[in-house]
Amino acid sequence: MSNNPFPFKGLSSEEVSARKKDDVHKDSEQSEFFIILKETVLEPVFLLLIASAAVYLLLGEFSEAIFLMSAVILVSAISFFQTYRSRKALSLLEVLTATKTKVIRDGEVKEIRSEEIVNGDFLVSEEGSLLAADGIIVHCNDFAVNEAMLTGESLAVSKNTNKDNNTVFQGTLAVSGLAVYEVTATGAESRAAQLAALAKNIKTEKPPLYKQILSFVKSMTLVGLVCFLLVLGINFYQTNQFLESLLSALTLAMSILPEEIPVAFTTFMALGAWKLSKTGILVKGLNTVETLGASTVICIDKTGTITENRMELTAVYIYKTDEILNDKDLSEQKSLNEAAEFGMWASEPVPFDPMEIALHEFYKAHVKTDERSEYKMIHEYPLGGQPPMMTHLFENKQGNRIIAAKGAPEQIMEVSGLKAAEKEKIAEKIEDLALKGYRILGVARTQFEGDSFPENQQDFKFTFIGLLAFYDPPKHNIENVFKQFYNAGISVKIITGDNALTTSTIAKQCGFRDAENTLEGKDLINMSDEEVLKAAETCNIFTRMFPEAKLRIIDALKQKGHVVAMTGDGVNDSLALKSAHIGIAMGKKGSEVARQASSLILIDDDLSHMVEAIAIGRRIYENLKKAIQYIISIHIPIILIVTVPLLLFWKYTNIFTPIHVIFLELIMGPTCSIIFENEPIEPNSMNKAPRKLSTSFFSFNELSMSIIQGLVITGVCLGLGYYYMENEHTIAEVRTIIYSTLILSNIFLTLSNRSFYYSVLTTIQYKNILIPLILSASLIILLLSIYFTPFQNIFQFVPLQAIDLSFCLIAAFAGVMWIEIVKFIKRRM
Repeated sequence: MSNNPFPFKGLSSEEVSARKKDDVHKDSEQSEFFIILKETVLEPVFLLLIASAAVYLLLGEFSEAIFLMSAVILVSAISFFQTYRSRKALSLLEVLTATKTKVIRDGEVKEIRSEEIVNGDFLVSEEGSLLAADGIIVHCNDFAVNEAMLTGESLAVSKNTNKDNNTVFQGTLAVSGLAVYEVTATGAESRAAQLAALAKNIKTEKPPLYKQILSFVKSMTLVGLVCFLLVLGINFYQTNQFLESLLSALTLAMSILPEEIPVAFTTFMALGAWKLSKTGILVKGLNTVETLGASTVICIDKTGTITENRMELTAVYIYKTDEILNDKDLSEQKSLNEAAEFGMWASEPVPFDPMEIALHEFYKAHVKTDERSEYKMIHEYPLGGQPPMMTHLFENKQGNRIIAAKGAPEQIMEVSGLKAAEKEKIAEKIEDLALKGYRILGVARTQFEGDSFPENQQDFKFTFIGLLAFYDPPKHNIENVFKQFYNAGISVKIITGDNALTTSTIAKQCGFRDAENTLEGKDLINMSDEEVLKAAETCNIFTRMFPEAKLRIIDALKQKGHVVAMTGDGVNDSLALKSAHIGIAMGKKGSEVARQASSLILIDDDLSHMVEAIAIGRRIYENLKKAIQYIISIHIPIILIVTVPLLLFWKYTNIFTPIHVIFLELIMGPTCSIIFENEPIEPNSMNKAPRKLSTSFFSFNELSMSIIQGLVITGVCLGLGYYYMENEHTIAEVRTIIYSTLILSNIFLTLSNRSFYYSVLTTIQYKNILIPLILSASLIILLLSIYFTPFQNIFQFVPLQAIDLSFCLIAAFAGVMWIEIVKFIKRRM
């Protein structure tokens, strides 16, 4: 059966193929390749290593120069791979989050990416969607667009099929009705192309954490420059050898620069976003990945988020006879009741709202003669008012009219001219239906002669017909989802357009906390700022909400210091989605405007994915924290091993050379960016309060343990080296002892820093196949550098006796594993 209700077949697949222009994707991929290559080559550490290799060449030490250049290529390849992998993940996400639109092709209504549109396509635009191309309207129902992006005029502009008013433009917003338009221009040829070109030049703001990292790296670069000049001067003063002094200074500069940190950040965030997409969540920016784990409040809608969004007409109240028809009564009806009939006429002719779809299906199943094709909509009042209602006017060829309205029962009663006693009687029926968790609409009808329709639908003199009750059952997993949010220290608030009784009843069925405490939008909007701040904290269900009220709640929660996530699907949610720290749009039932305003999209509208998203966000943050703390812990001994012997005038001053530092780079790069990125979430991560968004990796509280670890590792390395030096061992022996101790310390540090709470005996059971691979490779290369003669000569090492290597192993173990005692005390406390 065709899903196309329009009298257009659209282009065929063959016509689309013929009209498509050639896209050269290979060129863009090539340019991306060279961009990353250029960035890699211009990295400070890369330039320092090239300078070091040049010094070796000038000194005539060709084997060292060749080894260093080979190592430079390998380190750069790792950096290039990590950057390319990150960019690739982000480019794939861009494809997934690309704007989509409905098109009629081969006689069917399909959804395609906007980039796939060709001239001559027939596109379908509904209320809340962004127009994907310039075009000419060929069919519409009371269609209006906001063209503010082109004209600056904020008021909606009505459109129709008349020649002087039938053009629409890419990027404008459909604010009411429905239209089919034939595409006349796309992409660079569209009216909005110039704006789009300008937008590409606007640089997006970097995430706060990334700014902290760049600030830290810049500070360390300045420190490195000062130390470089200091060591160069001291060495040259002592030896009067410029090239050897330059080599020592370059060694120190390389040891100070923590260039792995920004690489690790980009890798973690980009791959985190990609992993989120594999779980059904599309992330539109790296800032969202960083913020996810810090969420303290999630504001959700009821319909489609808590419930299944599959509305069924469950009960009907007939005002004239004062009777309620339940499920059984409705199924046994042989003719259509008036309330359901006029509810259908008050719906869109081509319905997309679940309640309107249910009304059309009910009408079709129970009506004796289907008159929908005989009547044409001549005027429409879109959903409006507080609470909202909508009115449709239909007319057939004989001039017979049907004017039907539906909406919030309170509004429908208000416009129907009912007396207080009549309203009270209907209110009792509403309460009875709402207590069963039903969503309720009021239905009314009227008559009007002539074409001078009132400006506002509320000006018609309506006759109240009855109530329509729909049931949208809670999702089967929603109670568990709420439980997981609560366990993670995250508050949940419901913000809905539905009434308080229905929402509260459904919420109770789902295990929602404090479901009795509700507040309506009209009451909230009249509160003072102080009252709203208090209500935002104490109230968990907000009903009959409209855009301004939603926005006020979100802003109040942010003022109270919360990190706010907000779900939404409609145009009226866009302000709140944009204001929230994390705007979450629905992938299936969400409007294009909501998706554009959001920072995250739930592909299948399943809220349980937000639990996964927050867990992934916390895992990414914790693992990045471990990686940075590891980098700092291992950089401190490298820096001090280079500087302390020189500043204390040891007998052996130049213990490390660029060869040794580059080998450490080969180990540190994969460890921080690959091992820690692949670590699983810790068991307690989703059972503790969210972190504060203002938390910095680089505060003393965060770095104190890393600094202590680095100093202790330095102490055992230099202490053991000093012992061997004082016992008349050669510089080659002392260098081998210190270096072996440092590499073994790095292995223990990697294992220990997998958790700052659980013991290494617990973390060793975590599934991370890269741990044994990379650490084994580190150990094998260390043994080769000590016992394999060609490597010995390059590293200037000597073979160690088993007893000496045992000393290195014991010192490294003691220098790192003391933290296990600290973790044990922390667990006991």
